[in-house]
Amino acid sequence: MSGVTLSRWTMSYFAVALFCLMGALTLMGLGFGFPAADVSAPQTLLVVHLVGIGWLSLLMCGALFQFVPVLIARPLHSDSLPLTTLVCLVGGLVLLLCGFLHLSGWPGPPAVLPFGGMLLVAGFALALYNLGRTLWAARPLAMPARFVTVGLASLAATALLGFCFTLFFGGLSSSPLLVRITVRGLPLHVVAGLGGWLTFTAMGVSYRLLAMFMLAPEPDGPGTRAALWSGAAALTVIVVGGLVAIALRYEPEWALIAGGLLALGAVVLYGRDILRLYRARKRRVIELNSRMAGVALFHLAAGVMLALVLVGTGTLGRHVAPLVFLAAFGWLTGLGLAKLYKIVAFLTWLECYGPVLGKADTPRVQDLAVEGRAARWFWLYFAATDFAVLMLFAEAAGPVRLGAAAMLIAVGAIAYELLRIRRLADVPLTCRLPQGTSRPHLLVLLVPQA
Repeated sequence: MSGVTLSRWTMSYFAVALFCLMGALTLMGLGFGFPAADVSAPQTLLVVHLVGIGWLSLLMCGALFQFVPVLIARPLHSDSLPLTTLVCLVGGLVLLLCGFLHLSGWPGPPAVLPFGGMLLVAGFALALYNLGRTLWAARPLAMPARFVTVGLASLAATALLGFCFTLFFGGLSSSPLLVRITVRGLPLHVVAGLGGWLTFTAMGVSYRLLAMFMLAPEPDGPGTRAALWSGAAALTVIVVGGLVAIALRYEPEWALIAGGLLALGAVVLYGRDILRLYRARKRRVIELNSRMAGVALFHLAAGVMLALVLVGTGTLGRHVAPLVFLAAFGWLTGLGLAKLYKIVAFLTWLECYGPVLGKADTPRVQDLAVEGRAARWFWLYFAATDFAVLMLFAEAAGPVRLGAAAMLIAVGAIAYELLRIRRLADVPLTCRLPQGTSRPHLLVLLVPQA
């Protein structure tokens, strides 16, 4: 990967994202939100958006600013916009969370939901502009980049639907169409966010990262193309078809069912590609990040099978909360933490040792981390997540809080491992800082752009 440039603010995105994840788990451990409160209560919505925007979306944006240029072998359109984007997203998230607190009866200033929505839309628009211009300049796009493009289109839909909700709940508009979208459009918002923006983008990035870190050929056959088109069609049917149905005063269930069938085909084809990728790898010993990514992919498969069972038994409405929890924490968060463990080490190695490569003895990327020590925290995280899912099905609020607390401990320990990587704490002193290198800053990547 010679010639790779580093996105200056990626580590800042990762740090804020981890802070939001630990904040959400702390609130859950204290019994704030579901299941202590109703699934649609403002307290629950606060936790949901702290995870969905604060953790998963910031993590994904930070990763994309670094790896979209890797996907297309071109530089990012603007290296300065990510900081403005981060400020807008964090500011919008804070106002959004304050708005949810206001709706729940907490004393404070007037409802600020619409202003939070405006800032979030502005932040995501900047991200879409920056990444969109970068991808546009690299046409025709490779397969992983096409997945990312569909994910970015889903992000636009998610942000706009969310903004519509803030206009209604913030009291700025009560038009009949906006009311119908708010009342009936929540499933479309969830699918566009979790299914399109986060899952579809994660699929595209994972194709490249798993292939790169396991030395495997990148999938690009008919099955991969079928997964792309099937998933894109599913999202179009659900989001666009659902909104048309709502505008015409129909229920959007038909769009959800038809799109769900298409999405099932996309996930099956993606799973087949990933299995082939693991089998075709040249790196015989699978590193911790790839092993834990495999566990996260298992949770994706489990979530799909669980959804089929719930639909078949007519209990999806009753158990949608544990299903979403499994998708958000077992699949997306599990994959995010696994890849974060490798990405932080990889970028830290590039930043610190890339400039002196071939001029001095340098450690390997693997030498920056201690996988045996970190592995137990990943296993604790997945075990605690599965326990919390089971307790959600049992509607046992106390054990769910216990599971969230165990997840918090595991995430805190993984974050500490990432801190040790950034500080080069586990690199032998004999080769930690050869001449011409300096200790990396925690939140900013300082390697000059190529």
